[in-house]
Amino acid sequence: MDWQIILYIAAGVAALAFLILCIAIAIVLFSVKKNLDHVAKTLDGVEGQIQGITRESTDLLHKTNRLAEDVQGKSAKLNSVVDAVQGIGQSMNNLNSSVDRVTNSITHNISQNEEKISQVVQWSNVAMEVADKWQMRQKRNSAFNTKYSTTAESDPENLPVAVNQSVTTTDNLDENRVNAGLDDERNK
Repeated sequence: MDWQIILYIAAGVAALAFLILCIAIAIVLFSVKKNLDHVAKTLDGVEGQIQGITRESTDLLHKTNRLAEDVQGKSAKLNSVVDAVQGIGQSMNNLNSSVDRVTNSITHNISQNEEKISQVVQWSNVAMEVADKWQMRQKRNSAFNTKYSTTAESDPENLPVAVNQSVTTTDNLDENRVNAGLDDERNK
């Protein structure tokens, strides 16, 4: 019988060990259940946040797409402006090169015709001097005609000297003016 009691004791110990094991597993499972419930609640919150983030991301993506389309449209418009400015720049370069060519051509022609130009300037100076002398002679003739017209009739000794004849032996323009009656200050 001894064996029987040992067997009962062994069965009781085994039952008791099984009961302790079941209680320990139950405690662990309750703890795991609590953690899983907490994880489930956290995941529910995360899921809501993810849905919010997803909606915001979708809205942001749509806005980004609209902004990209707007930028592309404005870029296309700006490209035409840039092309126009580039065309203006090319036109200005062409104009500058044309002005340079004309300037170089004028400079080249002037340097080739420098002697002719100096002759033209000299001849124009001579022509201007002749014109001045001609005007002076006209004024002198006019002054003689008006100043001595009444005197010549009454006093034949005060007749003027011939218009083309110089009063002095030197050709002095101031004396010619005085004699022509143009310089009133010296006559007074």
